[in-house]
Amino acid sequence: MVGWTVTASDEERHAARKERSLPILQEFKTWLNAEREKLLPKSPIGQAATYTHNQWTALQRYCESGEQKIDNNAAERAMRPCAIGRKNWLFVAGKTGGERAAVLMSLVQTCKRNQVEPWAYLRDVFEQLPKLGESPTNETLDQLLPDQWLKAHPEHVWRIQQLRQQDDD
Repeated sequence: MVGWTVTASDEERHAARKERSLPILQEFKTWLNAEREKLLPKSPIGQAATYTHNQWTALQRYCESGEQKIDNNAAERAMRPCAIGRKNWLFVAGKTGGERAAVLMSLVQTCKRNQVEPWAYLRDVFEQLPKLGESPTNETLDQLLPDQWLKAHPEHVWRIQQLRQQDDD
């Protein structure tokens, strides 16, 4: 079901999930319930079976519509740089440095998510911030958010190939 679903409409994906995935999930749940009765609850496999049973509603939620993704790969990709950087950030100059690094990482990931070239965005925003004075309005700051900033700087849109290459680096 993977290949063609990328280009399928939400309605087509929903119909395919109802027709193909839901019966498999129902069969799996029947099997799981039967097996749970045979397992020791505190054993690793018993705990896994109980966890799966307790998460059943969430597990089958993607079958309720064609809009939902079947996986959380986008979230995993966004978190990957954080996981890779952990050792690099051991010495970020204490709590304040860690908070600043987290803010920068959040901005970079938000840029990527909105297809904004991060370096151009950060360079421009860091040049603009001192010019805003002591108490800029929320509306002014909102214009500096990556998705809003891109509207004023469309030349800095990142194409999907560039984003994939950055994720691989």
